[in-house]
Amino acid sequence: MSRSGAASALPAYVLHRYDWSESSLIVDLFTRELGRVVVAAKGAKRPTSQLRAVLRPFQRIHATLGRTAAGAEVHNLRGAEWAGGVPVAGGDALFSGFYLNELLMKLLAREDPHPALWDAYSATLQALGGSAESAALRAFELRLLREIGLLPDLARITATHAPVQPDALHGLRAEIGVAATAEPGAIAGFDLLALQSALDADDLGALQRACSAPAAALRRPLRELLAYHLGAAPLRTRQVLLDLQPLL
Repeated sequence: MSRSGAASALPAYVLHRYDWSESSLIVDLFTRELGRVVVAAKGAKRPTSQLRAVLRPFQRIHATLGRTAAGAEVHNLRGAEWAGGVPVAGGDALFSGFYLNELLMKLLAREDPHPALWDAYSATLQALGGSAESAALRAFELRLLREIGLLPDLARITATHAPVQPDALHGLRAEIGVAATAEPGAIAGFDLLALQSALDADDLGALQRACSAPAAALRRPLRELLAYHLGAAPLRTRQVLLDLQPLL
């Protein structure tokens, strides 16, 4: 499909939707071919619209875009059909899903294709709610940061480019990258090397397995690295979780 015309249906996920008028929606889609696109779904709120049931967060769909002027920021959605898949479980898994969606909406530029990241997102959604959810989330954060060029080489000390030593402890910091440290929560060198090897191989399964052991240690530095590149405004999903903690 060209960026200025309509063609075959695009594999896509619904990231977010909001009201545009009494009968229509604006929808943020993550497509495999075009990346993140924003579409106007006219009449989608009408009881008789077939779009009403499929334009929901985490739904995998086939979306058909209408012709639009070159450079237009919002496309017309001609049609959308459910493409199968298992819905995200409720509870914490649902928050994790919204967290992934918010990361994509805030860190990906519009119409910047990332097919490998789309595949990783699809696989990560399927892992939410399971015993390996934490490792899957860390793997996706790493894959996202790597995809958009914000992840330092985990196999080297950032300041000196010296190789990471398997038996040494390291920290991952937003301002300085990978550095040797003995602070609590440090990450073992052999874990960093395993992570970098999986990233270089573009193997999400291997990356998820490499995240299993250091998942707890990776959580804070990856969140800080993401926050650093997101700027001053915190992720809304993260803030909701923090607000709910006293009630849980």
